[in-house]
Amino acid sequence: MNKPTLKETIRLTKPFLPPMADLQPYLDRIWGSHQLTNCGPIHAEFEEALCKHLGIKHICLFSSGTTALMIALKALDLKGEVITTPFTSVATAQSIYWNKLKPVFVDIDEDDLNINVAEIGKAINTVTSAILPVHIFGNACNVEGINRLAKKHGLKVIYDAAHCFGVEVNGAPILDFGDLSVLSFHATKVFNTIEGGAVICHDEATKRKIDALKNTSLDEDQRLAGYGFNAKMNEIQAAVGLAQLKYIAKNIEARKVATYKYRELLKEMEGLRTIKEKEFIKYNYPYFPIMIDPVKFGASRDDLFLELQNRNIITRKYFHPLITDFPEFSGYKSGNLSVAKKISDNILCLPLFHDITLKEINTVVDAIRQKHNNKAIKGLKPR
Repeated sequence: MNKPTLKETIRLTKPFLPPMADLQPYLDRIWGSHQLTNCGPIHAEFEEALCKHLGIKHICLFSSGTTALMIALKALDLKGEVITTPFTSVATAQSIYWNKLKPVFVDIDEDDLNINVAEIGKAINTVTSAILPVHIFGNACNVEGINRLAKKHGLKVIYDAAHCFGVEVNGAPILDFGDLSVLSFHATKVFNTIEGGAVICHDEATKRKIDALKNTSLDEDQRLAGYGFNAKMNEIQAAVGLAQLKYIAKNIEARKVATYKYRELLKEMEGLRTIKEKEFIKYNYPYFPIMIDPVKFGASRDDLFLELQNRNIITRKYFHPLITDFPEFSGYKSGNLSVAKKISDNILCLPLFHDITLKEINTVVDAIRQKHNNKAIKGLKPR
């Protein structure tokens, strides 16, 4: 059998690329100025445009979402333990580790897959300094419950909002919650600058501190203001972001249409569920995860993954394994992680991108339906 070409494959995701005609004027300016980095005029213009588009006051641009998260934690001068979720990218935990803090992993809610607020409360102790929740797949955490806990115990809150470009809660930007929020502009995200990220803060003094930390801690007067590293976004990344900002609303709408079509086609399938939307959240539709009940569906998640792969349909087991399944982080659990484990073992993200076609969606769903109708899995017996 010949190896499938990229054209024949339904990819998991496809980054939006702005038309070259839109990007070229920015490149001409960069080539004319010979300033490629160090927070130049394109960088400044991008910050201003993002604040306006997202409805926020202060933003600090970074070379990646991971470096943004690392500096966000550093900027708050934390010590001790940070409570977070095991159901996320390992970069979330690594940002805690790199700041010489101890991650404490607690279980998640089965409905929205976000960190369980009740479990956060059980894990708080005298050395807890912060909570690092993740708005997983762009689903807003219980921000009110987390805020109450943080105020009661005097804790900082840093939201990993990597998936949340443009998401709102009750009409307010999701990025306004917590002490800091962190975005990712990685190529796999709804909005990308190839690589990139940002920290959103609430005051000018914090912005100055974060901007210094991402520039090896040199302040505006070239004095050392702490211990940071080089994590600046360059001018070309900023140009890519500026060039595609005017397309983001159209792209999110296209992803919404695709998401609703998936839901329509999959809604009657026994043993398969999706995440329900909440009326008070404005979503950006970054991923389309499904959860498989192997007994009711008739096949395991892993069997379905392989079946789709054999049909040249690329899916991902986001997030599997759990962070606590890695030996490096296995000793940092707090309580039972049974829900997170169950979700991690049974979740699959289906192809979703701005220009996915109805034909591609139907191809994916037909493959799932055929596997479901087979109703056979080795060694598995109905209840």
